[in-house]
Amino acid sequence: MTKRPNQRAHQCRFAGAEVAFDKNHHSRAYRRRQRLPGALGGRLVGQGKNSGNIGGMHDRDSKLEEAALKEEIRQAGRELGFAAVGFARAEAGAAADELRAWLAAGFHGEMDYMARHAELRAHPAQLHPGTVTVISVAVDYLQGAKMADAPEYAAISRYALGRDYHKVVRGRLQKLADAIKAMIGPFGYRVFSDSAPVMEVHFAERGGLGWHGKHTLLLTQQGSWRFLGEIYCDLPLPPDPPVAEHCGTCSACLEACPTRAIVAPYRVDARRCISYLTIELQGAIPEEFRPLIGNRIYGCDDCQLCCPWNRFARLGDPEFAPRHQLNEARLVDLFAWSEASFNERLAGSPIRRIGHVRWLRNIAVALGNAPASASVSEALASRADHPSALVREHVTWALARQAITSSGRAPRA
Repeated sequence: MTKRPNQRAHQCRFAGAEVAFDKNHHSRAYRRRQRLPGALGGRLVGQGKNSGNIGGMHDRDSKLEEAALKEEIRQAGRELGFAAVGFARAEAGAAADELRAWLAAGFHGEMDYMARHAELRAHPAQLHPGTVTVISVAVDYLQGAKMADAPEYAAISRYALGRDYHKVVRGRLQKLADAIKAMIGPFGYRVFSDSAPVMEVHFAERGGLGWHGKHTLLLTQQGSWRFLGEIYCDLPLPPDPPVAEHCGTCSACLEACPTRAIVAPYRVDARRCISYLTIELQGAIPEEFRPLIGNRIYGCDDCQLCCPWNRFARLGDPEFAPRHQLNEARLVDLFAWSEASFNERLAGSPIRRIGHVRWLRNIAVALGNAPASASVSEALASRADHPSALVREHVTWALARQAITSSGRAPRA
């Protein structure tokens, strides 16, 4: 931690080396922190009746200092593996009203925390007092590993195949905050990675990291396979300019959604979204959506897979490379995992948070949608008397669907 200079030493007229030592005790970090706007309670050097030129010089120097500091922060972010770093004012603006309207429509489903913490999302300073700037970061996660696409194999959202991004991104954000502290001295901050009520896409967009895609994800000319993270801080840094929107008249994501969850451009009804149904939903998956889920057992990437901009996506951080061959795992093999195996193999994975029961629920639906086979029916039958009523109900549905398929009749979509 940078210490303040000894004021008493300045008041005394020491000689030679003692004077030099005391002046050098003013660290570069401390001087820099003091030059940031607002560091002196809004009082600029030279403010006064006849101080226009001095004030102008201070403003110019201050802007140069801010630009240099932002570039140093960006460089530190790149060295930590962030694909982009942007700066935005901690203001939700019209996005807060859009969130309230979305909640009023009930589109959040059972995600009660969205409604409970809506005002914390709308007012960053309520979540972390003193916040005036949001530093947003992006991490690329797309991997080049082959993905199995046959219906008897599991489809898992790409972001969940490797290490838990919450821990990886938050750890790097803390290191970035430490780097900023080394640059300017102590400052007020808090780091987030999908771990608190933060309007991630809004602040990333306002910070110039991309634009708001029609699927509601952040989109860039290098695609959308990116994790986001934030540092809420009290540094009065100027915002970056937003980038232009490049979706145009394209509606590929709306048309590709299996359950038509994107009810309008920039508006998703989570209650219909496969990511919500397989991850957030605690109870039974509505029967109307089960056939549409196909072999997706954790999340859904369809709205990203069809996006033209993702043709230009860059390969991401190897931290997120698939583990346990989840990119090419057979449904019947995953369905056979015991709870102990589930917890052990998925330690450090975001998938683990849904628990073994919902894991089996999701796979049962996928098995029900798989081509009829003896191995699928045997796997389902092995869980027919599972202790969880939730699992038993989905297994019963899947067995009935398998029976229809094996009889040669087309199951209802």
